[in-house]
Amino acid sequence: MGSRSSFSLWRLAKSSAVGAVLGLTISDRYVSVTSVRGESMQPTFTGIRSLMGDLVLLERFCLQKYKFSRGDVIVFKCPNDHKLLYIKRLIALPGEAIRRTQSSDTVIIPKGHCWVEGDNSECSLDSRSFGPIPMGLITGRVTHVVWPPQRIGKVERKILTGRVSPL
Repeated sequence: MGSRSSFSLWRLAKSSAVGAVLGLTISDRYVSVTSVRGESMQPTFTGIRSLMGDLVLLERFCLQKYKFSRGDVIVFKCPNDHKLLYIKRLIALPGEAIRRTQSSDTVIIPKGHCWVEGDNSECSLDSRSFGPIPMGLITGRVTHVVWPPQRIGKVERKILTGRVSPL
C-alpha cells in the first residue's frame, strides 16, 4: 500500500512539473493574460485603481519579427524603469513623422523606435512625456479583453489620423 501511494505522488509531482514548464513556456513565448491598471487607456480598458481592472490577452508572436501596425495596443517596459509595464496605443512607427499635440513641433521616429499614447490623454504618461520608445522594450500586443464577462471581445485597432505622416 505504501509504495502505491508514493508512486501516485511521484506521478502527480512529475505531471505538475511538466505542466508548470509548459505553462511558463507558453506564457513567455506565445500568450499570457495581464491586468490593466490606471486610467490612461479609458474607455478602451477599465483600469480602476482600487479594484482589479480588465484582464487582457497579450500575444507575443508579433515580437519575432516586430510585426506591429499603427493602432495596435501594446505592452512595453517603461523606458525610465524597466520594472514597470505600460499599456498604450501604437501611434507611429519607425520612419514616420508625428506632429505633437501641444505644439506645432514634428518628431521623426528613428529606426527601431515607435511613438505610443494612451487613449485618455489627460491621464497618460506616454511618448508625449518620454519621447519615442525602443521597440525592444515591447513585450507583446493586446488582442482581446478576457474579463469581465460583459467586456469580453477583440480590442479594436484605432488609427490616429491627421498627425502622422510617412517621410
